[in-house]
Amino acid sequence: MPSSHRISTAIFILLALGGAAADLWSKSAVFAWRHLPGYRPPYWIVDNIFGIQTAVNIGAVFGLGAGKGLFFAAFSLVALSGILVWMFKFGGVASRYLTVTLGMICGGILGNLYDRLGLWTGPYQSDPAFDPRWSSGVRDWILFRIEGVPGLDPWPNFNIADSLLVVGAILLVVYSLLLTPAETAAGDPSDFGNPGNPEA
Repeated sequence: MPSSHRISTAIFILLALGGAAADLWSKSAVFAWRHLPGYRPPYWIVDNIFGIQTAVNIGAVFGLGAGKGLFFAAFSLVALSGILVWMFKFGGVASRYLTVTLGMICGGILGNLYDRLGLWTGPYQSDPAFDPRWSSGVRDWILFRIEGVPGLDPWPNFNIADSLLVVGAILLVVYSLLLTPAETAAGDPSDFGNPGNPEA
């Protein structure tokens, strides 16, 4: 394996495992502090704009597909498999840009998959406030709102894994718009800063 591929592999693993670890640690810490949804009011860091509030999403984005947590868990496993195949069979490891992008997405998937599988619920299942539907739900805690703005009053609570997934998805869109297959093959795999310019 070329040294550039070994570096990319290390970056991918660091982002995937580090991102998942940061997500799971933050969820655990916030839920230990603020407890299950409904116990405490939001904790505002910036008054009525940005704060911390525990929530459990039993659906997908914006709560869509509520109650289908196991389906989303299965889909996550398929997506993880696809990322690994893309990285190590179809040459993603040759692109530093793709390495970072797919590493972030993988970290986000792993963080939320842990929750989808119900691995976080043990300490809470005997709590009267625990809703059994949460067993396949995702813990959220970041609260953001702009009063009077539709869709942002409030924005649905989210977490670090969600943030990794959204940023990764945006980077994939940029990648698809700026890179042709020929440029991908010809480009410098270490050129993260200017993916559309193989000469840079």
